[in-house]
Amino acid sequence: MGARQVRSGTPLGAADGLSAEVTVGLADERELAVVGALVVDTYVAQGYVASDSPYLAQLRDVETRWREADVLVARATGQGVVATVTFCLGGSRWANIARPGEAEFRMLAVRPDQQGHGLGRLLVRACLDRAAAAGATSTVISTEPEMVVAQRMYERLGFVRTPERDWAPRPGIDLITYRYDAQRMGRPPT
Repeated sequence: MGARQVRSGTPLGAADGLSAEVTVGLADERELAVVGALVVDTYVAQGYVASDSPYLAQLRDVETRWREADVLVARATGQGVVATVTFCLGGSRWANIARPGEAEFRMLAVRPDQQGHGLGRLLVRACLDRAAAAGATSTVISTEPEMVVAQRMYERLGFVRTPERDWAPRPGIDLITYRYDAQRMGRPPT
């Protein structure tokens, strides 16, 4: 999947609180190690994953995700990759909770020094655009209860909690879920 193109959308820039113009696209093969390090470093630094967690291997293995799903990145002029997310459709081995006809995104990470400037929102909108283009009726996500800043962003974008789909990938790791209903909400938010 890594070779497909994605529309860049409207670049963000100084008006958005960023020091550089930012565009979104599919990760390039040369960026995979940087993307893996960004996800691992961000999740560990924010305290979402322990530094000895077995999940780090999956977070770091961007090459496999890149071949089997869509790894999107936000690139800032002069800074390279500053944020990333993995997008997939229901039925993919990367879909944790997406059912057929749904889309899902995972592993959203924004470099800590770039947080708070709309990069996460930009990547979520790119995922919603991809879901709409694929004909998905909804987009679902799992998040840790501690990720309250991300949850506020999801809710502002129109995602609603779906406690009936909450799950635990292993004992002691509880995830809560959200759903964006494309038919109810119309086109993805701007």
